[in-house]
Amino acid sequence: MKRGTWNRIFKWQALWLCHFFLLWDTIDGQIRYTIPEELNKDSVVGNIAKDLGLGIAEISNRRLRIASEGGKQYFSVNFEKGELVVSERIDREDLCGQSVPCLLPLKVIIETPLQLFHVDVEIQDINDNSPSFVTNERVLKIAESITPGARFLLESAVDPDVDRNTLRSYNINQNDNFILNVKTHRDGTKIPELVLEKSLDREKQAVHQLVLTAVDGGNPARSGTSQITVMVLDNNDNAPHFEKTFYEASLVENTPPGTVFLNVKATDSDEGLNGEIHYNFGDQTPAVVRRLFEVNSQTGEIKVTGQLDYEETNLYKFDIIAKDKGNPEMESHCSIQVEVTDVNDNSPEIILTSLTTPVPEDSAIGTVIALISAKDADSGENGKVAIEVDPFSPFKITSSFSNHYTLITNAPLDRESHSEYNIELKASDSGSPPLSTKKTVTVNISDVNDNPPRFSKSHYSVYVNENATPGTILYSVSASDLDLGDNAKISYTILDCKVQEIAVSSYVYINSDNGSIYSMHSFDYEKLKVFQIQVQAKDQGSPPLSSNATVHVFILDQNDNVPAVIYPSADMGSLPHQKMPRSAKAGHLVTKVTAVDADSGHNAWISYKLVEATDDTLFSVNLHTGEVRTKRGVSEQDDSIQRLVIEMKDNGEPVQSATVTIDISLEDGVHEPILDFRQKSKEPSNKSSKITFYLILALASVSVISFLTFVILAVKCVRNSRGAACCCVKRADKNPQRNLQLQLNTDGPIKYIEVLGGDMLSQSQSFRSCFSPMSEISDFTFVKPSSTTDFKEIINVLDASLPDNSWSFESQQ
Repeated sequence: MKRGTWNRIFKWQALWLCHFFLLWDTIDGQIRYTIPEELNKDSVVGNIAKDLGLGIAEISNRRLRIASEGGKQYFSVNFEKGELVVSERIDREDLCGQSVPCLLPLKVIIETPLQLFHVDVEIQDINDNSPSFVTNERVLKIAESITPGARFLLESAVDPDVDRNTLRSYNINQNDNFILNVKTHRDGTKIPELVLEKSLDREKQAVHQLVLTAVDGGNPARSGTSQITVMVLDNNDNAPHFEKTFYEASLVENTPPGTVFLNVKATDSDEGLNGEIHYNFGDQTPAVVRRLFEVNSQTGEIKVTGQLDYEETNLYKFDIIAKDKGNPEMESHCSIQVEVTDVNDNSPEIILTSLTTPVPEDSAIGTVIALISAKDADSGENGKVAIEVDPFSPFKITSSFSNHYTLITNAPLDRESHSEYNIELKASDSGSPPLSTKKTVTVNISDVNDNPPRFSKSHYSVYVNENATPGTILYSVSASDLDLGDNAKISYTILDCKVQEIAVSSYVYINSDNGSIYSMHSFDYEKLKVFQIQVQAKDQGSPPLSSNATVHVFILDQNDNVPAVIYPSADMGSLPHQKMPRSAKAGHLVTKVTAVDADSGHNAWISYKLVEATDDTLFSVNLHTGEVRTKRGVSEQDDSIQRLVIEMKDNGEPVQSATVTIDISLEDGVHEPILDFRQKSKEPSNKSSKITFYLILALASVSVISFLTFVILAVKCVRNSRGAACCCVKRADKNPQRNLQLQLNTDGPIKYIEVLGGDMLSQSQSFRSCFSPMSEISDFTFVKPSSTTDFKEIINVLDASLPDNSWSFESQQ
């Protein structure tokens, strides 16, 4: 570049650096700077950090970056000073051509959080281009017979600069025959014409050399020149004449090739070949015009031969020349302007400026997900673009400013329902018919800890055999969590509680990883039948979430207790001894063997069997009750001492058994003391008669009183029967789980009272207090155990209460 050009550039830069703070403005949230073209690299455009209200540290921490909508990146940011600087040479003519103003749009994107600012940089023209001519020499052939005032079109100069720096004037060197006339079209285009001021005389001067100079309006001004050679010819003194010197036409960009849109016409007053006209493009017609249009040389019709594109060029200017066939040829020209109008032939384009993914599922409504822009190469309504998103998705599009949008959340997100969204964006223009395009944006949803672990069941029932080996796995509980990662990692614990005043952790422990529950020791059904534990499943989220489940552990009874003989029992190591009269007949109840089993269910069902006897034809044992009876009458030949061995077996697996040995004495006259007492009582005696009279009187009085008492109670029961089922027992609604029965049994010489107790929630028990036929005891002891686990204590109580082992205890479940 010439030295003068560099000087002008430096002057522009110095002027701009002194006043650049006055060259930007913010309009509707947009920042605008104005700079001259051709600035040196690293020249300061403006303090972008200050203008955005950011500190120097913020632009780096928040990751500010510049995005240009063009192909080149002309600007960058100095992060140390917060300044927007030039990073590449800017040629306004390359960017904008003849467009004024020349705006270079920038997008300033701040990543965290997402923000978008629009910056326009206006590039001002400097006078860095001189006017130039396509050809440096032009030859005009002018007949000497041409009268003064004739006009000849000269080549127009081209200056890429704009405004005051563009072409302003033409001048021609001083001569005797020609002057220069400059015409200005409505669009401001200046056309130089050579006007014949004085008639030519070929004999005096056959060739005239002229210099055409084009000058622009810059300061200092720049210029360009073209050499004009005028050759003076004879004959053909009338040039063709167009009907109009300026023609206009308008074409839509989708006009099909072959369409005739204009017909120029010129006339020539000469005759013959001098008046025969043919048409052609002017010498300066651009190649693009020759490619898109064609002129019929005979008729002057102009037609379309190529495909027009409004987005490429919307205005074409060229000249048509009409020449005759005289000698020398005479010509005339007219100017053509063709305006191309837009049709909606370009679909909108969706540009994803920035996208945040993944998005946490607990993001608030209105969270910005992406920054989106749209553009359409068409103009007017055809270039207006609107973007929409599926209304049923949890996202929506909002407009920030012209053709810029933000994608935000419009509903709560749930990763467990949708872990990924393919958001379809649709951009439509306002043309007729409208054109649209679609773009899919994939947004992943990240997990947060919003789901507690869930057990498969809220209550579990576990059955374990008593005496099981410690460390046996009882059960494995399982919980699931819909979340991911650490939010779904579950650990299991047993919550603090007590079983029989002992911490449950003494009974069981749990594997925190897989939920397997193990026993700490073996269980004894007779001490503990059922207990429950609370298991908690907790995830590893922040904060952690948990849920609980109840595990009911039922201890299953095993046959681990031998039947215990209650009656008759050995006293201090001696065998139980019973007496029986020799006069006993067949079926006589000799005694009753009673045993209990601390187990439950089938394990406690006891059967009795006579396994050994002195004479197995004399006695039999009832399988279920243990009653020992005579099978036949006693004879004189039977031994006086009969020994019986009776086995008691339970119904468990394996079977547990015990035996008891009983000695029975066969004696004569067991009842003689009673007979003697009766005979002696029959002897008359005054004293005994009185006693007998008083006894009879007392018995009668007691009987009458008892009868009256019974009648009164019966009447009260009838009156109260409407409110109670029975007045002799507790009302069912007060204690529906208890049942008590008293039964007096008389079986041969053995007298006993049977007490039956029932509990709906526990094992039922029955107790009998029996009296031996030889016993002198006139009372009995009644013991009511709380459960079968207290059997040993019951036996001890009964042993202390009833002497001579003359009682029996029977338990049935």
